[in-house]
Amino acid sequence: MIDIQKILETLPHRYPMLLVDRILEVSEDQTRCRGIKNVTINEPFFVGHYPGRPIMPGVLILECMAQVGASVLMMRPEYHDKVPLLGAVDDAKFKRPVTPGDQLVVDCEIVWTRGPVGKMRSSASVDGEPVASAEMTFMLRPKEG
Repeated sequence: MIDIQKILETLPHRYPMLLVDRILEVSEDQTRCRGIKNVTINEPFFVGHYPGRPIMPGVLILECMAQVGASVLMMRPEYHDKVPLLGAVDDAKFKRPVTPGDQLVVDCEIVWTRGPVGKMRSSASVDGEPVASAEMTFMLRPKEG
């Protein structure tokens, strides 16, 4: 398990854009992981999306999925001086809304990396029910001073 303190050491994201609370599992080869995002009514996006019927925006579900994968990828020593950037999202599918009180469980697989570019596959669920899935291409850029 990787707690929030280690995630904060690894990812550059901060409130209100840090969308992963904990990494529950990491494969031995660091190519697969499972993380969670506890979705609360206190999320700033619920103010306007939508008043009276709060729903987590799909783009933020995708961002959560990307951050779960990046949090594990960025723990590899060769990437400590890099920043992960999302380059493309392919075949994104949304199955059901995510609402306050849900715990988003995200499974990621790093499919390949070649130099500073890679691809990952990710899916998200709530209570075992599929919420979203996508393939994402990412780029690792040098940190700016």
